[in-house]
Amino acid sequence: MPAPTRPRPAPAADLLPKIIMGVDPGTQIMGYALIEVRGQRVDVLCYDVINMKALGSNHAVKLKRIFDRMLELIDEYLPDELAIEAPFFGVNVQSMLKLGRAQGVAIAAALSRQIPYVEYAPTKVKQSVTGSGNSTKEQVAHMLRQTLKLPPIAEASTFLDATDALAVALCHHYMKGNNVTASGGKSWGKFLAENPERLGASTGAVKKKAPTKS
Repeated sequence: MPAPTRPRPAPAADLLPKIIMGVDPGTQIMGYALIEVRGQRVDVLCYDVINMKALGSNHAVKLKRIFDRMLELIDEYLPDELAIEAPFFGVNVQSMLKLGRAQGVAIAAALSRQIPYVEYAPTKVKQSVTGSGNSTKEQVAHMLRQTLKLPPIAEASTFLDATDALAVALCHHYMKGNNVTASGGKSWGKFLAENPERLGASTGAVKKKAPTKS
């Protein structure tokens, strides 16, 4: 008669995989990213952009494109949570209204799949990734490359929206109490101590795999 076996304990909650979707809203180009978090490890699943420049000036068509693409990504990657950047308050009221609608449509797509969302101010995202709320897009992309061990890419001017979305997802991970380096990457403080001249360096955006057509 075989010896009785004990049931295996359930894995700790912080070791269970969680997929976070990050979004950087835009009316011309919207960045998105998906990361998988397991304990202290962060793996980048994908990051890319929804390019709507070819859709003309019809804002309704762009909003539908955002909604449809968000649903495609949600159904493909099954994220547990959405982290989205809050609109930046500028002087152009019409631009602010359009950006707010784009953000709302992205949120609505997540809510239609029962996915909770959290909104983060742009300065909060930058500070969580680089240590400074006044960092440029290039500095954010550079620090993400260092932290997540990602290779550089050529199309920096367009792909910076994708790295911004990746920063939003990582910010959300940090705000959950897991503000540690990902997959053995260097912390911001250690990186600056070793490379003080690199803080102001501008680098290209990076990607984990070839971008998908959007």
